[in-house]
Amino acid sequence: MSEHVWSYRPASGHLAWADLTGYRVEASDGHIGKVDKHSYEAGDAYLVVDIGVWIFGKEVLLPASAVARIDLEEKKVYVNATKDRIKDAPEFHRDKHLQDPGYRDELGTHYGLGGLPWEGPSGSHRA
Repeated sequence: MSEHVWSYRPASGHLAWADLTGYRVEASDGHIGKVDKHSYEAGDAYLVVDIGVWIFGKEVLLPASAVARIDLEEKKVYVNATKDRIKDAPEFHRDKHLQDPGYRDELGTHYGLGGLPWEGPSGSHRA
């Protein structure tokens, strides 16, 4: 899987100084959760999204390339994936993310990355 998956797309509007923690995450078909934490390291950027109810919370990891657009005024992050695709993602585990390179490959396969485009809001594909 190529490293561009773990980088924000230039058109996303991502600014390195922007703290996205707490931003609402909007999937291509509606609201899915909020940003619990994020990384903007070059080649290792991602969002950890809390998609569950507070007592039954589930966190998933979204590669930065999933971000279509960031609205700093409305505090929203728009991603190029459906709610079902995000909900069905492997659950985020801090240790696994940091120590298991296969976890990133698993995420790439789940989201259809590794040379394949992301699903757009209308179900169309974008590069």
